Order: sequence, then structure tokens, then C-alpha cells
Amino acid sequence: MLKIAGMASNRGRNLLHVADRAPGGAELTVVLTNREGAPVLDAAAERAIPTEVVERDEGESRASHERRVLDRLSGYDVDVVCLDGYMRILTEAFLDSAPLTLNVHPSLLPAFPGDDAHEQVLDAGVRMTGCTVHVVTEEVDAGPILTQEAVPVYEGDDEAALKERVLYEAEFTAYPRAIRWVAEGRVEVADDRSAVTVEGDAGGDFPERRVRGDDRAASLRYGENPHQDAALYADADCDEASVVGAPQLNEGAKALSYNNYNDADAALDLIKEFEEPAAAVIKHTNPAGCATADSLDAAYEAALATDPMSAFGGVVALNRDCDAETAEAVVDSYKEVVVAPGYTDAALDVLTDTENLRVLDVGDLGERTEALTEKDLVGGRLVQERDDWAPTRDDLDVVTEREPTDEQVETMLFAWRVLKHVKSNGIVLASGTETVGVGAGQVSRVDAVRLAAMKADEHAEGKSPDGSVMASDAFFPFPDGVERAAEAGVEAVIQPGGSVNDEDVIAAADERGVAMAFTGRRCFRHD
Repeated sequence: MLKIAGMASNRGRNLLHVADRAPGGAELTVVLTNREGAPVLDAAAERAIPTEVVERDEGESRASHERRVLDRLSGYDVDVVCLDGYMRILTEAFLDSAPLTLNVHPSLLPAFPGDDAHEQVLDAGVRMTGCTVHVVTEEVDAGPILTQEAVPVYEGDDEAALKERVLYEAEFTAYPRAIRWVAEGRVEVADDRSAVTVEGDAGGDFPERRVRGDDRAASLRYGENPHQDAALYADADCDEASVVGAPQLNEGAKALSYNNYNDADAALDLIKEFEEPAAAVIKHTNPAGCATADSLDAAYEAALATDPMSAFGGVVALNRDCDAETAEAVVDSYKEVVVAPGYTDAALDVLTDTENLRVLDVGDLGERTEALTEKDLVGGRLVQERDDWAPTRDDLDVVTEREPTDEQVETMLFAWRVLKHVKSNGIVLASGTETVGVGAGQVSRVDAVRLAAMKADEHAEGKSPDGSVMASDAFFPFPDGVERAAEAGVEAVIQPGGSVNDEDVIAAADERGVAMAFTGRRCFRHD
């Protein structure tokens, strides 16, 4: 366990935060101050942390005072000294005798050193500041930098506002990080304190530290619900076609809502899967239907027919320029948003004549260049590689006695690309290159099968689960999913495989004459 001696002259809020957080298992063993009555004393006592007061006597030399400080600290077995607003310049003699000594400074050093950093920042008119954790040397705020954290400077900021934000948004992040690194044995400081290195502090897709610099693109009417405030932020470096910066072509229509953006993004992401003319209808980020065809209007009609009831008020995405025929079909029932790489003039005449139908032009779809996706959590975020994988014919491992036909294989590959965009547990029933029924977001996989079959039976227009292909985003843990699918008329299945009960699942398929292929990979989508 790393033991810390904290030294502060006033409130010592960083030290107390470290004590509460215990980064890397570190323990604040003692708090020493050079000022009787410093607020940090009571706060430390409340946490049962020993305290020491070593004031500098009138006329006492720095060397003498530092010897007394070192003498007090010698009674504690400490590994590192952490300064927090300790208003004394330490001498080389002190630093040679003390353990590794760190300080946090409220600016991005080497800019704005000294005790008036926030005033310097505001006077300079810079738009970014932050904090720096550095190794303490005899020269003020000049030691080698261990880590930094940035904070924007806003119009109207005064010293008090900036100080508060730098403390809570930068120092409370950077100081615990540095201490954790020390506790993990990853920090190496040169003997003369001229340089510092951190093992593993590397870049790549998943770096040790991340800095996001998104800009607010829009203030939204509200969030997922009217009582929630919301805003849209844009990544200026994104080159991939997206709904974030897409112009809204129908002047006078309502601006996009939080949910509109979310659904439009999901719809656009889905139709990017296909080279052929493709259309998708999305509701609550799940596909209500998707299809490819020789023409865009035929693809849209097939997608809509999967579940026209659920498509009411949904989002439509197209991977070709929208023509008049497709536009006429889109406005035939109520939709919230249409997303496409472009529109003919005739199509725009149709679409913009519909009140409050938001028409987004995302431009050339191009390549899928964004490599990562992320999801915010309370207290952090998850980051992962984007799921760009889809099986080819060569990836399929047929495990049943019955071989799928060439047409069924084509449907399997289509269904998998749609399935990647269905919330787990997810099931897609498809025929040809169009969806027949979708079972999304179920806590039981067999329930997802039942839901997809019910949708195909009761809600699809001109479609049926009879003779369809079923795609599952993960393995079937028991035979019941395949059994229920066969009862509904499914004749072929694509799934990852990998269950301890695979043999039973395959046997159930063989008994019912169902062809089955494994992909060896799953495609969960949990958000």
C-alpha cells in the first residue's frame, strides 16, 4: 500500500479527495500544515487522519523549518509526499531527504506558473486551461510533468468560477491518476529529478488517457423525455457521413429532437451495411423493417411491409438518392425523419410538402471510417471497436444434415447484417433480402423468437414466417428456440454457435429438417 504524506496550507481539498478515493489503494497517512487553524486539519480529523502543524517561527530560516517538517514526517512511514496549496518553496536539501514529492498546479504548465495562475489565464485570454501534476524541484512549478488535464475557459468566467471548475474537473481527475500510477509502480523519476516516465502511458485505440474536444452543435428542445434538458455535440474530426452535421432541407419543420437524432443515427448505420439499393425503417433505434432490392422504392416498400404498424412515426433511411417514387411511398404514412445521401428535386417537392417531416441530406455515404463506439456511464464510459464484421459464405459452418440452399445462404448473410442493429436478445426472420419479422430487446432468446414469429404472422403485409430464414445474435442455449422457430415455419438458421448444448440444438434442427449454419461470432447490441 502506498502511504502518502499530504502537505497543505489551507483547505487541502485535493488531499481530502485522494483520501476519499484511495487511488491504487493509496492511503493518506498524515496531513501536515504550516498554518495553525488551517481548515484541512478539521477535515482530516473527521477522517481519522493524523495531523501535524509545523509553523515557521519568526526569523527562522527555511532550512531550519524544513528540518522540523522532515523530523515530524519521519514518525510516519510514507512513500510519497503530495503538496496541495502548500505555500512554501522547498529547497533541494528537503527534496533530497524526502520521498518523491508531487504537486498539482492549476494551469497547463509551463504556461502560467506561480500563485496567480487563474488571473494569468484570464488576462491572457486563452480558451483552454487545466492543471498539471509535476515532480517538485527547487525551481517553482518547473519540475517534470507527470500528467495534465484540460478544462475550457468560457466567456464570462471570473477567477472564482475558473478555480472551482479546474479543481473539480481537472485536479480531482489528474492528481488521483498520478498517485494511482505511483502506487502501481509505473512511475520512474530520474535521480536528479530532471525527467519522469510512466510505464504503459501509450496511445492507440485505447490509450491510458483520453481527451475529448467536442463542440456543441445544437441545443435540443429536450432529451428522451420533456423533463430532461439535452444538447447535441459534434466531433469536428469525423469524416464519415453522419446525421450530426446533416442539413435539414425542409425549412419551417421542427428541429430534430434527441430521440430523432438517436433513431436517425441507428437507421443510417444500418443502411451503410449494403451495396445494393437499401431501405430501413427504424423505431426506437431498432429496425422495424429492412430490405434491399433492384430499386430504392421496391426496397422501401419491402422494408415497410415488415411491420407497418410499428413504422408509424419512425425514421426512414435510404442508401441511394431519394427519387419521387420512393418519396411518395414514404409520405403515404406518418414518418418523423428521412435520411438519405441526396434527393431529386421531384422527391424534395413531395417530402417538403409534408408538415414537420424532417429531411436530412447526409451526403455521399463513402466509407465507414469511425473505428470506435462509446457509451457514457455514470462516472465513466465504455469504448469498444465498432462491429464492422459480417460473415461471408466461406465463414459459414453448416452443422446440420440438411444443407441450406444458395438462396437461403444469401438470406442468411443479409439477415446477419440487419441483426447487428437489433437490440439483444435479437432475432431476425428474413426471406430473400427483406425482413419478415424482428424480435428485439428480449431478456429471453426464445421470447425473441416468439416475438419475431408473431410480428411476421400478425403485422407483416404480404409476408409470412413460412419458409423464412432465422438469424440469432448469440447461440441458442437450449433447443426450444429452434423448436419454436420450426413450428412457425422457419427452414434455415444462422447463429454463432458455441453453446454447451450445441449438440442438442443441432439435433432439434435435424429432427425438423431445418438447415443450420454457425458463424463462430456473435453480434450483441446492448444499447
